Amino acid sequence: MTNIRHNPFQGTGVALVTPFTAEGQVDHVGLRALVTHCLAGGVEFLVALGTTGESATLSPEEKSAVVQSILDANSGQVPVVLGVGGNDTRAVCESLAHVPKGIQGILSVSPYYNKPSQEGIFQHYMAVAAATDLPIILYNVPGRTASNVTAATTLRIADACPNVVAVKEASGQMEQIMAIIQGAPAGFQVLSGDDNLTLPMIACGATGVISVSGQAFPGIFSQMVRDARAARMTEAQKGHFALFALTQDLFAEGNPAGVKSALAHLGICGPHVRLPLWGVSPVLDAKMAQHVSELRSGI
Repeated sequence: MTNIRHNPFQGTGVALVTPFTAEGQVDHVGLRALVTHCLAGGVEFLVALGTTGESATLSPEEKSAVVQSILDANSGQVPVVLGVGGNDTRAVCESLAHVPKGIQGILSVSPYYNKPSQEGIFQHYMAVAAATDLPIILYNVPGRTASNVTAATTLRIADACPNVVAVKEASGQMEQIMAIIQGAPAGFQVLSGDDNLTLPMIACGATGVISVSGQAFPGIFSQMVRDARAARMTEAQKGHFALFALTQDLFAEGNPAGVKSALAHLGICGPHVRLPLWGVSPVLDAKMAQHVSELRSGI
C-alpha cells in the first residue's frame, strides 16, 4: 500500500438508487439514464451499491450486473466507488478480493447489528484496509448501524491506515464532525453523509458529500457544493435552501423511497422498491411532484 494519502473523492458524489421495474426486476435502462442524468448535472463521483442502492436485497448476480451498467454508462468520466460493508469482517475482506475492474474506491459502512465496541470497530477497519489497495471511505451512520464511530476511533483508523482516505459522516453530530476535521492527518478528509448538513460541514472544512438528493437535482446540488468549497457562501446558500424542503421530504418515509418518487416525477426511472421497503404514501408522492415542478420552474 502507498504511504502517500490522497483522497480522489471530493465535491459531490451521489449514492445511486437501483431502479426496479414494476415486476421487481432491476431496470438497467433506468439505471443508465440515472447515471447520464447525474453526469450531465456535474457530479464529481458516483457510488454504487450503497444503502440507497438497496444492496441488501440484490443477489450477487444482480450486484455484478448493476455495477457493470454503472461503469458502462459512466464510461470513465468520473470515479466510481463501490459499497462493500457488512457485519462479518471476514466476509467483507473476502468480497474485496473480487472488486470489479473500473472501481476506484470503496465505501465501507461500520459493522451493523452486532454493535461492536470501539476497539472492535478499529480492528474491523484494520482488517478491511489490509484486504485492498484501493482507497477506502469509512461510513459512520449510527441511525442504521446502532453504534457510533467516535471521532477518536475515526482518527485512530486514519492514522493507522494510509489507504483510508476519508469518512462519510452521517452521525449528525457537528461537534464530533468538527473534531475529526480538526484532528485529521494529512490527506484524510470528511465527506457529508447528511444532505442538509453539507453546507455547514463544508464551512467547517469538509471537502464534499455523498448525496441522495443530489441525484434528483445534480445541477443545483453540485453547484452548491462547488460554491461552498470556493467560499461563495451567498451563492451556496441559494442552492442549499432551494433543495432544503425537498431533502427533508425525501427522508420523511424512508430512503430510497422518497428519492425514487422524485426520480419518477422527473421521468428518469420508476418509483419501485423491494420489500421490506415500501413506496411513499400518496400524500408524500404528491408533495414530491410539487417539489419537482417548482424546482424545474426555478421557483
